[in-house]
Amino acid sequence: MVMRRQRFALLLGLGTVTGACVQAPPPEPVPAPALLAVKATCRTAAARLYFDFDGASASACAVRSERDFALLVTPEHAPPINPSPWYAFRYETTGEAPVTVTLGYLGGQHRYAPKWRGADGTWRDLPTEPSADGKSAVIRLPAGGGMIAAQEIIPPGAARADLARWSAASGAQPFTIGTSHDGRPIEAIRLGRSDAPKLVVLLGRQHPPEVTGAIAMAAFVDVLAGRAGDLGDVQFLVVPMLNPDGVVRGHWRANRGAVDLNRDWGLFTQPETRSVKAWLDALPQSVRPVLMVDFHSTRSNLFYVQGKGEASAGQQRFLAAWLEGMEAAFAGYPFTIEPRNANPGSGTAKNWFFGTYAIPSYTYEVADDADRAATRTAARALADSLMPALAAASE
Repeated sequence: MVMRRQRFALLLGLGTVTGACVQAPPPEPVPAPALLAVKATCRTAAARLYFDFDGASASACAVRSERDFALLVTPEHAPPINPSPWYAFRYETTGEAPVTVTLGYLGGQHRYAPKWRGADGTWRDLPTEPSADGKSAVIRLPAGGGMIAAQEIIPPGAARADLARWSAASGAQPFTIGTSHDGRPIEAIRLGRSDAPKLVVLLGRQHPPEVTGAIAMAAFVDVLAGRAGDLGDVQFLVVPMLNPDGVVRGHWRANRGAVDLNRDWGLFTQPETRSVKAWLDALPQSVRPVLMVDFHSTRSNLFYVQGKGEASAGQQRFLAAWLEGMEAAFAGYPFTIEPRNANPGSGTAKNWFFGTYAIPSYTYEVADDADRAATRTAARALADSLMPALAAASE
């Protein structure tokens, strides 16, 4: 209830903020009963905003004038929460006069420059006007209609399409390892021989807005799927979307249980993380994890790896063979390597896999604004060099 009152109060205040932002006169007042709509259609005779698709944000919407709207972008649970403010809506407009939408943020600041998708289905960057303090931003909608989102929308259906593509390339069949709180399947694919003794685990979309990580993961697995018949003594478990509820519901960070899944490893209070652990626990003793890579997004391209004091000689050989010296090798995609010792009890996949199996466990972070083509090129090259790096680690 407190958070709902905060949302309402801040939405009411967006008129003042926006006026300062765009140096325009304040809009005409709107009668209070028409002011607030959450997860609904926000409309005037000139424009309509919709929140009726997988990935739409649960944003409160205010009609401020015929061609002027405000959205309050709020997290799925009360702060503290990692500030990844997700917004997504579709719209229709009439006439050529501009329509503006002001984003106001509760529990965060403007982070994602908007993407726009028109009738041709292509996502394009859209200019925005953030306020000096980052608490709001103004978007001017292209005339006609389209979809606006913080990042490209990659819903569960797109992950299923990836799985189908990998299946066609490899001959492996996708399968379900568990279900989410909302009953959505946690889908996976196994590449390589099921009796191959060395297992690599690839995880994606623990955090819903981290779309660039998903883009990298798709390109990375494309390479592996194409070589599934030549993986030898290595097999891969690929889970491209661990948090489908959060993705569908437009969450910033958490699953349907209001838990950050990348803080639940070791605790396993959530069905999504438990599904992976149960699959691992059911492996025969002859199969053992040798590597885990968890795909995410942040403000720059980087890999979180084991700290110098905790990595074994074999793990250091793997790092040297796979990533070291490659930081500037890919045009348009420089990255850094950040060694970090495990923080016991932090609940990250990186720390749990390292602590449980004593294997290299890396977080593959892609910048929010990374060049998409360069991201794919780098991911394909890193997948290409992975098998030789694994071989070097065992020498």
